[in-house]
Amino acid sequence: MIKSMTGYGRGEFINSNWKCTAEIKAVNHRYCDISIRMPSSMNPFEDSIRKKLSKCIHRGKIDVYIRVDSFGQTAAKIELNAGVATSYYSALRKLANDFQLPDTPTLAMMSSNPDIFMVDKSLTDDVRNAIWAVVETAIEDAISQFNNMRQKEGQALFEDILQKRDRIIQLLEEVNERLPDLAKDYEKRVRDRLDEVFSQLQEANLSPPDESRILTELALYAERICVDEEVTRLKSHLDQFDIIMSKDNLKEPVGRKLDFLVQELNREVNTIGSKNGDVTMSKLVIEMKSEIEKIREQVQNVE
Repeated sequence: MIKSMTGYGRGEFINSNWKCTAEIKAVNHRYCDISIRMPSSMNPFEDSIRKKLSKCIHRGKIDVYIRVDSFGQTAAKIELNAGVATSYYSALRKLANDFQLPDTPTLAMMSSNPDIFMVDKSLTDDVRNAIWAVVETAIEDAISQFNNMRQKEGQALFEDILQKRDRIIQLLEEVNERLPDLAKDYEKRVRDRLDEVFSQLQEANLSPPDESRILTELALYAERICVDEEVTRLKSHLDQFDIIMSKDNLKEPVGRKLDFLVQELNREVNTIGSKNGDVTMSKLVIEMKSEIEKIREQVQNVE
């Protein structure tokens, strides 16, 4: 089943020490662009998270948000930088003495200077494994919900695209029915006009043009307006469309293939429209182009 590129999923996992919340949001994008926002202490897990996402997401702008909270556990060690603290204390004492200030350095004043603390956010193997077990479960839950939403939207896209494809096939059949009459109608219009001209020439005692010349011009026009090749290619593209949309081929992303195929459909229909000025054909071409454009808009949402 085809998948929509847009979707949302949320996963959460809690144990006695850790809680992880993961959210996945996605919108349309030409390529696969994954952005992960999480605490810097979780950076060692980024590659593993990307690999999990890449297995099931192939196209779209994906934003991932991960939050990890601890219950009494800490993933960072904080140590005092005694040398810096001593320098701050001495500087503050000198400032108070030089300007005869009544205050002396207090704990609040000292602790407001972050440079006196050294924060080690590196994780031990045991802590890393414990956190990853929580993060992995939350991510997998979010991915599952995310894919479920994309599949539901994909089913709606699938049905809508096929409905519009069926309408194009119906219109193409009407084009085929109209084709044999195009040259005949043109010939009739030309001959009706020539009869008027011949009558005027006869009244003026002038010779009419060569009949063979007229037939040659009609043959050349019939060749110019012939769209048999375009109709054949259009049918072939629609057959290929059915192949791509078949169950066996929907196991992989098909959005780019469909996007290219829609361009080819549009090209052939444009050529059919440009080759003749028949009113009925023009109406059919306009309607086919409208349906193709609707498919193109839907295909932009397909992974």
